[in-house]
Amino acid sequence: MAAVAFLSPAMLVIGLFTVVPIGLTFWISLHEWSMYTPLSEMSWRGLGNYTDLLGDDGFFTALGNTALYVALVVVVTLPLSLALGMLLYFPRVMGKGAARAVLFSTYVIPTVAISIVWGGLYAPDYGPLSRLFDAWDPTWLSSPDTALVSLVIFHIWQMTGYYTVLVVAGLTQIPADLYEAARIDGAGFWRQTAHVTLPLLRRTTVFIGLVAIINAIQVFDPVYILTQGGPAESTSVLSFAIQRAAFQHGMAGQASAMAFTLLVLLVALGGVFLAAVRRRS
Repeated sequence: MAAVAFLSPAMLVIGLFTVVPIGLTFWISLHEWSMYTPLSEMSWRGLGNYTDLLGDDGFFTALGNTALYVALVVVVTLPLSLALGMLLYFPRVMGKGAARAVLFSTYVIPTVAISIVWGGLYAPDYGPLSRLFDAWDPTWLSSPDTALVSLVIFHIWQMTGYYTVLVVAGLTQIPADLYEAARIDGAGFWRQTAHVTLPLLRRTTVFIGLVAIINAIQVFDPVYILTQGGPAESTSVLSFAIQRAAFQHGMAGQASAMAFTLLVLLVALGGVFLAAVRRRS
């Protein structure tokens, strides 16, 4: 009873702001409803909104763009954050704390403000990045071939500092005695990294990978501000497709079906990661 009493405020907040909205979203996904009409005008569709998704080319385009976006983000961000974390932890040099603060600052600045700045950096006529790579004639956000990659570069720049700080936190939990024993046995830096650092960072690495996947799947602000899903739907990801269906087209039932499908994907990915960690442990 004491545990229930102490946990009840937190459980109330979680239930009110997480469980109830999820349940309401699922309930709306079973209906045909426009957001511009009262809830009383909802009409029952059952699983019709979900079956409609199977024939919706726009949904599968958004799903494919999201999968590609997540893959590029994780493949680049995870090794980069591990390398930067070890670089900021092991060498005995001054200024490591300041470097961590600078890296972390990209995460705490509001995404909307950063997106506006990066829109200027990517500008084709006067943007510094366009001028810097002028010999290659970069199109950045205006070409279907480069728009999604440009958003990935922005995401990596913004989030790598946060993941690097998590890596440094994980490194502080590794006992220094293990490194000393490895040095006594003749292991150099690379062998210590392979046989001590990386194995003991496994849980941290998996956690960072899971958080990186969730953050990448939920990306919205840069897409909304910089590309609006274009050009030619090349940057239309699931979160933007949900917003457009609900708030631009007024199709709340279809948007809720996409949102609940996205939730199922996130839960499934989290379950796979947790199962992998538990099995490896």
